Amino acid sequence: MRSLLLGVDTGGTYTDAVLIEVSQTGDYEVVAKAKALTTRHDLAIGIGESLDAVLAESDAQPWEIQLCSVSTTLATNALVEGHGGRVALVAVGFSDDDLKRAGLNETLGSDAVVRVQGGHDAYGLERSPLDLDQLFDALQELSPQPAGYAVVGQFAVRNPAHELAIRDHIRSVTDSPVTCSHELTAKLNGPRRALTSLLNARLIPLIGSLLSAASGLLDERNIDAPLMVVRGDGTLLSVEVARTRPIETILSGPAASVIGASFLTDAPNAIVSDIGGTTTDIAILRNGKPRLDTEGATVGGHRTMVEAVAMDTFGLGGDSEVRVNDVGQTTELSLGPGRVVPISILASQFGDAVLKVLERESLSDLSRERDGQFGLLARPDAPLDDDERVRDIVSKLGEGPVCLNDLLPTKRHELTLDRLVRTGVVLRCGFTPTDACHVLGLHTQYSEPAARMAAALFARQRDRRADVIDADAENLCQRVVDRLVRESGQLVLGAALASDGFRDSELAKSALAQAGLDRHSGLVKIDVGVAVPLIGLGASAATYYPAVANLLGAELVLSPHAGVANAVGAVVGHVAMTARAAITPLKNGRFRSHAGTEQQDFDSPGEATDHAVDFLGRQMTAAAIAAGAVEPVLEVSQDKKVVRTDGADLFVESTVTVTATGRPRLGAAGS
Repeated sequence: MRSLLLGVDTGGTYTDAVLIEVSQTGDYEVVAKAKALTTRHDLAIGIGESLDAVLAESDAQPWEIQLCSVSTTLATNALVEGHGGRVALVAVGFSDDDLKRAGLNETLGSDAVVRVQGGHDAYGLERSPLDLDQLFDALQELSPQPAGYAVVGQFAVRNPAHELAIRDHIRSVTDSPVTCSHELTAKLNGPRRALTSLLNARLIPLIGSLLSAASGLLDERNIDAPLMVVRGDGTLLSVEVARTRPIETILSGPAASVIGASFLTDAPNAIVSDIGGTTTDIAILRNGKPRLDTEGATVGGHRTMVEAVAMDTFGLGGDSEVRVNDVGQTTELSLGPGRVVPISILASQFGDAVLKVLERESLSDLSRERDGQFGLLARPDAPLDDDERVRDIVSKLGEGPVCLNDLLPTKRHELTLDRLVRTGVVLRCGFTPTDACHVLGLHTQYSEPAARMAAALFARQRDRRADVIDADAENLCQRVVDRLVRESGQLVLGAALASDGFRDSELAKSALAQAGLDRHSGLVKIDVGVAVPLIGLGASAATYYPAVANLLGAELVLSPHAGVANAVGAVVGHVAMTARAAITPLKNGRFRSHAGTEQQDFDSPGEATDHAVDFLGRQMTAAAIAAGAVEPVLEVSQDKKVVRTDGADLFVESTVTVTATGRPRLGAAGS
């Protein structure tokens, strides 16, 4: 009987699935892979389609699947788009000024804040007694009741007693989930802990729905295997832990891609560039491992305290909107950063309804700016404000896509549409690099006739000098592909420069760098490129990245499974649980260990450190097992701060980090 691992990745455009067979010697082989369009209104549809496709291709039996793992952009997209449940922040011992830091006020929006007396100092000593009566009264006044609560206490990472007491009290009077800040990070900076906890609380219903859908799909197909979720650092979490800590799944999809790239290529040092429909994600591999952003991932403008793969994300992909940059002496094309649904994909889904509109607009002698563009309802059940134009647009889109020329009778309707697009209720559809590739024969998966008509409609538009954008639609499409290749090369070069310490964000776009990419040779010879291999990932990597690598003078590493590297990475990772403890000196000459929920004093920093390592080692071993690991192994490191005073070393503080790592537990038949 085979031992199979199932990996699934839900991206902005595609949902990928892959089945990997594990031999008795521990070797891995990809035996099936599939793609389905991501169904944003109901992710279970896209997941189910990709899952059924790999099961059919491999002729796999349900009992042969020993492990399932999911990576997702759901949490990332929710933070970027401002989605999530209504929650309340319970702040213990913080002032109004504290809550204005780290962008917390802006993140809160209309969510309630409950300020409670209490909190601790940097030594973990109680600064003020906790007032639970004040909390009880405040909770009664919240109407309607929030879908979740985030609790942050001053210096709770040094003593979480007040956070725990508040958590227990809220659970005694409500069924809503509660997130405590000390459970997500051991680092100081209360406002950022509050922000991270608030975002976590908002994400619980969203990620819970995805995981319930995934679990239901497995049950329907009689697949009885552990279900794991990829964290932002590329490690795995059990579904039970992910339900309570969904914030850790931000950048899950990109992290899975980097882990997949490392697994598929065995390249120790490389630049990984993953081009999707919406974005290009670039990361650096050193010694076979991705570099982590230990200061915390930034997503949607939110600087969290969640460690994740250090990733540069840019709004450039196969579904980037093609636009005209008509401000200089020449008319140039630009891509993104916004995503639109490619016309070729739209027509493959809705058939004649799209093709007939394109034909009608093509036969017209009048060229209009919105020709070849459509609106598509993405979230039919989304709550809407009481606006006549909103109701008008949503009503028209109820039966399917509508061309923008018919959908937007006034300028105010266009502004309303922009608002609906920003909130994810409506999707714009238009001409993209994906369509250009269909015209050029580089892609054949979707509707080539629709792509060709969309390209012709775009090409005949006129610039500010009344000249057509391009007299030949195929030539226009080649210009679009060349533009994507050039911009991709600039992004990779910029990431390489930043990694080497040249952090000027515009350096890769400078005239000197551009001359280097063109191998300028005159009185001055200029040559710019990258000195390590370039790993191209994504469904369209084979289309664009040979030219990108040539532009950069780089060796291209392109796995046959590059299009599903994210799904591969979702299932080949390890489980890892990490905790940190602070060791601080006290005024009485002793040293305090702040480990988890425990504070204990010792005569020397060494004794305090040994206690923290022992305590966290047992705690993280248990946590890793609970998160799905088998026989976890401990790794310990210490960051000690010492200053030299009067010829002697003075201990200031140290941080002990303990990580428990292990392979994920397999199902009964494979264990």
